[in-house]
Order: sequence, then C-alpha cells, then structure tokens
Amino acid sequence: MTNTLDRQINRFGFWSALIVIVTTAVSFVLPLDVPGGFDASEADRVAWITANRDLFIAGWVNQIAAMFSLSAVLFCGAWLAAKRNLLAGLLAAFVVAMATMAFIIPKFMAVWTIPLLADSISSSGAGAQMAATLLPLLNVSIPFSLYTSFDYLGFWLYSVFGLIAARPLYDSSLAAKAAAISLGSFGVTYQVLLASLLAGAITAAEIETYFLGVALLLLVHVVPVMALFRRNSKAT
Repeated sequence: MTNTLDRQINRFGFWSALIVIVTTAVSFVLPLDVPGGFDASEADRVAWITANRDLFIAGWVNQIAAMFSLSAVLFCGAWLAAKRNLLAGLLAAFVVAMATMAFIIPKFMAVWTIPLLADSISSSGAGAQMAATLLPLLNVSIPFSLYTSFDYLGFWLYSVFGLIAARPLYDSSLAAKAAAISLGSFGVTYQVLLASLLAGAITAAEIETYFLGVALLLLVHVVPVMALFRRNSKAT
C-alpha cells in the first residue's frame, strides 16, 4: 500500500512538473495585461481588456494551471521531505496549501471579475461607477494593488516552504542536491528581498523585477525535482 502510494505521488509530481514547463512556455505567448501595464492609464487598460477579452482570460487560465501544477510539484516535494523529516514534510505541505489558496483568489478574479468590470465600465452599464472604483484595486501590474498583494503573499509562502523543505530534500544524488539548493536559495533570497523592501531599499517600480526575477529559481527547482520524481517512480 505504501509503495503504491509512493509510486503514485512520484508519478503525479513528474507529470505536474511537465505541465509547469509547458504552461510556463505558453505564458510567454499569452498576454496578462495591457502592454506597459505599470504606467498604463485605467482608460487604456479598460479598452485593452475589452478588445482582448478572450486572450486575457486564456492567459490567466493558463496561469491558474501553472500555479496548480507548481503547487502540486511542491506538495509532492513535501512528500519526499517527509520521508527524512516527517514534521518538516507536514509543515511544508500545510504551507503549500495556504500558498495555493492565496494564489487562486486573485487569479480567479482575473478570469471572472476583471473582464466583467471592464465590460461594465466600457458600456456604462449597471454598476459602472462601482466597477470604476474596483478595477484599480485589482490592477494586475501595480505591485501594491490588492490583487498583486495576494500574489506576492503566495510567493512568500512558497519561500517559507523552501526554507522548511530544502534541508530534508538534500541527498547524495546530483538531482537531490540541485533541487534542494535551488529551493533553499529561493527561500532565503525571497526573505532577504522582503526585508529590503520593508526597509525601503527597493522601490515600487523595482518590485516586479526583483521578486519575480528570484521566483525563476522555482523553475530551476522544477527540473531536478522532476528527475527525482522520475527516478523514484521507477524504483518503487
């Protein structure tokens, strides 16, 4: 029974990692906001979302798939960590669950709420005044909007996962070392960036560059942990 579950989790982790890679590649094609979103006016944003509604929704549906897949990879990584440190594995799984909840809230808003707000504003329909107030709060490009605050919360929880799970994942194999080091590096670096932001060393315009840049370490982590899942699924 345990061997069967272990094999299933490792296979699930492997295929989830593959989906992460595919959806990441797709994300370079599908737009997530009006070009120059940080400096774009709300009128330009409304016009762009209205004109590109289907692409906007498709882009964020792809983001939802990427997020769920990455959370699945990390959850399966928590299973690997639990084999060497049960408490660390349980805590890591709990943190991933919280991160997934933090991520799904704004991403669902991007698919459901934001297009409807843009439609209401552009057509001056029912609730247009309320929509004009809400849309800036859900700006997907401004790093201090209500929307992006949930996203950065999710990444922060991922970084906490990295701090918890990196050490138990470290093993003698090259893949395990690469997976643990990349994950631990993300966890530590994100905390340093957060401290720098709170201290005023990082400006609002620089947040996306720094914080999403370091998040690329999660993609680096996916490749070696994918190899671990593949090896373990064959060995069990």
